Amino acid sequence: MCLHYSTRLKHISVPGMLQGKMTEETVLTTSHLSVAMTIEPDDVTLTESGNTMTSSSWRGADFIFQCAVVSIGIIGAAANGLVLYAMVASKHHKKQLLIFNQNVFDLCSCLFLVITYTLKLCDIYLTGTPGYWLCMMLLSENFLWVALSGSAINLLSVAVERYLKVVHPALGKKLLRKWVLYAVIALTWIGSAIHNTAVVFTTSRVIDGVCYVNMFWESQTAVTIYGVWHFVSFFVIVLIGSIFCYGRILVVIRRQARVMAAHSNRGNGSSSAEAQSHRVQANVVKTTILVCSLYVVTCLPELLFYLLVNLGVNLPLSGSAYYTLVYVVTFFIFVYVCANPLIYAIKFDPVKRVLLSLIPCKKTSVQSAENIEMNLARIASSRTSQTKNDVC
Repeated sequence: MCLHYSTRLKHISVPGMLQGKMTEETVLTTSHLSVAMTIEPDDVTLTESGNTMTSSSWRGADFIFQCAVVSIGIIGAAANGLVLYAMVASKHHKKQLLIFNQNVFDLCSCLFLVITYTLKLCDIYLTGTPGYWLCMMLLSENFLWVALSGSAINLLSVAVERYLKVVHPALGKKLLRKWVLYAVIALTWIGSAIHNTAVVFTTSRVIDGVCYVNMFWESQTAVTIYGVWHFVSFFVIVLIGSIFCYGRILVVIRRQARVMAAHSNRGNGSSSAEAQSHRVQANVVKTTILVCSLYVVTCLPELLFYLLVNLGVNLPLSGSAYYTLVYVVTFFIFVYVCANPLIYAIKFDPVKRVLLSLIPCKKTSVQSAENIEMNLARIASSRTSQTKNDVC
C-alpha cells in the first residue's frame, strides 16, 4: 500500500525517488524534512525525530481538509458566477476586459477545486492511459494551478493597464486597443498552462495506482532554482509591480481630485461627465488594489513556505505540526479565489448595483438611488451651462 499525498506537495524534491523507483519499504528524504515512510500492508507510519503520525490520524485530517476544500470551492464558484453575471448584465465585461478575465480565472479555479478534490475523495486506483491522464491533468491539480497561476499574472496585467490609463492616458489610449487586451488575456492563459503542464509532466508519475505529483526532480539544484524562480515570478514581481503602479496611480488621482476641487471652489465647475469618469476610475482602482492586497496576504504564506522547502531550510516541526502547516498554507491560497467576489460585490459599483437589484426588497431603493444620481448629474450639468452663459 502506498501513501497518497492528497495535499499539494508542489516543489518538494524527493531525492530517494529521483530515479522513479518504488520498493516495498522506501525511505523518502525531502529537502527540508527527513521522513521515514514505512510501507506495510495494514498501516502507514510517518516518523520524524521520534514523533509519530499514524495512518488513521493522517487520513482523518486529510479527509476533513478535502471536504472543507470542496465546500469552499462550491461557495466560491457560486459567488464568482454571480459576479460574472453582474458584469455581463452591467455591460462592464466589455469595458473592463482584464477585470472580467480575473473573475473568469477565479471561477475556473473554484470549479477545478471542486472537481479535483472530489476525485481525490473518491480515491481512484489509476491504471492504463486513462489513469495516467487523470493524474497529469486533474489529480496533479494541473488545471487548478493553471487558473491560480494565471490569476497572479493577470493581476499584474490589470495593474499595468490601470497605470497606463491613469498616469499616461495618451499613451494608454494608443496602446490599450481591444486586440492588445485580448492578446494579453490569451497570453495569461497560455503562459500559465505551459508553465504548470511542463512541470507536472516532467516531475510526476503514476506508481501502483497512485499519482505522485512534483516528486521526481533530476537534482536538488533543479528544485532550488525552480523554487526561487517561482517565488520571484509569482510574488516578488507581482508585489513590486503592483506597488509601483498603484502608488503612481494614487498620486495622480489625488492630484486630479485637488484640481477638480479648486475649479469647483472658483465657481467654474467641472462637467458632470468628467466628475463621473473620475469617480468610476477611482472606484475601479480601489477595487483592484483590494484584490491585489488579498492576493499578497493569502498567497504569501504558501509561496514563502515552499520557497523555504526548496532552499532546504530545516523547519523545526514535528510530523503532525508540519502537515498542519501544509494544510493551513494551502487552504489560505484557496480562500483567495473564493473571497474575491466579496470585494467586487462590496466595492465595485456596477457589480454592486446589479447584485442589489436581484434582492426583491432592495430593488426599489436601488432604483431610487439611480434616479437621485441622474437628477444630481442633470443639476450639475445645468449649473455648469448656466455658469458658462453668465461668463459669456
